[in-house]
Amino acid sequence: MDGVSGFLLDPRNHAILSIIKGFRNGLVYGAKVRFPHALVMTLLFRTGSVSQKLRIILDATKAHAKNLAFFVTIYKTLMYLLRNINGGIEHSTHSFLAGLVGGYCVFGENTNLNQQIVLYVFSRVVIGLAKMPVKHGLIKEPEHSYPIFAALVWGAVMWLFRYERPVLQPSLQASMQYLYIDSNRWDSLRNWIWHNI
Repeated sequence: MDGVSGFLLDPRNHAILSIIKGFRNGLVYGAKVRFPHALVMTLLFRTGSVSQKLRIILDATKAHAKNLAFFVTIYKTLMYLLRNINGGIEHSTHSFLAGLVGGYCVFGENTNLNQQIVLYVFSRVVIGLAKMPVKHGLIKEPEHSYPIFAALVWGAVMWLFRYERPVLQPSLQASMQYLYIDSNRWDSLRNWIWHNI
């Protein structure tokens, strides 16, 4: 065991081991995040046999885990290569370039799963970019900005759902269908309270 520990703790092996562990962490995190989401969404909104539903859940979990694992691997590998090309010094553009290449290679295919992941990240990027001028003291934090932001987002999504529904992502359409359309129909106490028609 000392040989394995020695190899793992040898600084000369750190870069490659970091990339491998990043791949592993991408698999684990992707599965942890996607499995419960896929389970709940499939049970709530999908029809089909138990085996069909299980296949949907496992396929989504596998795809999410694989995509994160490959993105982390590409990103960390490119960061290592760019740093070495630059004399062992990391430049601030390296993370952007590595993320750009990884994002294109892994998340560039326009699938529902990739859309969900990219839109999740996009929303966090926009919030982060909006906070940067405040963090760097360029502007003061605006008062009441979050309630205005929330109102604009919800106003826009409700208008899009009502008048341009096909442009919304299918999972969002399904959630909104359940909340705003399916709640308009019932023909008995049972499907007014217990389940939708």
